[in-house]
Amino acid sequence: MNGMNNPEKWFTDKMGLFRDNFVADWHDHVKHENFNDINWERIDYIANFCRDNSIDRAMVSAIDTVSDVCKPEIFQRLNGFVAEAVKKHQDVLRGMIFVDMAFPKEAEAEIRKCVNEGFVGIKLYHQHFINDPIMYPLFELCRELDIPILMHAGHNRYPDPRQPRMSGGEHFSDIAEKFPDVQFVMAHITGGGDWYWQLKAVKDSPNVAIDMSGSVLDRPVIETAVKMLGADRILFGMDGSLAACVGKILGADISDDDKKTILSGTAFRRYIERSDAKC
Repeated sequence: MNGMNNPEKWFTDKMGLFRDNFVADWHDHVKHENFNDINWERIDYIANFCRDNSIDRAMVSAIDTVSDVCKPEIFQRLNGFVAEAVKKHQDVLRGMIFVDMAFPKEAEAEIRKCVNEGFVGIKLYHQHFINDPIMYPLFELCRELDIPILMHAGHNRYPDPRQPRMSGGEHFSDIAEKFPDVQFVMAHITGGGDWYWQLKAVKDSPNVAIDMSGSVLDRPVIETAVKMLGADRILFGMDGSLAACVGKILGADISDDDKKTILSGTAFRRYIERSDAKC
């Protein structure tokens, strides 16, 4: 009897990949109410989803998705929300740092503070293109502290006035060449836009990984990404599309070994282990 005839059994059997291996969600969020408070219902749901589905760690950030410039008092508050969420769900959650490099002194101080508290890496949004020179001091700091940087990304076929500085694959490939010893992650390959264009743009940038989060469920995305980049450059992530992303990796037409590599984030495991030692 195949999975189409008995989907419940198919799912239970396939979930052995989660139960029997270390699994890391590299892209999720602590939602907040207009910068004033944590949406506890949502973060509790994410933490419980991870526990129920054998996801060992979820990297979460709180970000400013609306402002062209995020002032230090705001990004400090947002990172404080993440610290609170991690403290409540210490068994599964780990933090990612959000800053705005328009304020380099304050951003550096915040990053150093958060790393000392066990945050895993940095998560940025669209305040600047990733290859804007304003970002260079950040990458030098990432190199010094040996932390990865995950950034919001996409390649729309038409300009999006809501996100005029959204980084695409061309921006990642450019900065990856300038900073070859910094680890970049291009966010949510299935988060909308032209995913194939994105893959082509970073194909020859070995220090650019992608995460597979997002709500787009095109069947060939993960298969094509494995062929073009290799499984070791793909991270499991959900970014709010929790069940969809679990199903996406389970249903991908790739080997179980490649699925295990993606789920565990093999090349990124050391960042989590270092964070675990501090939390």
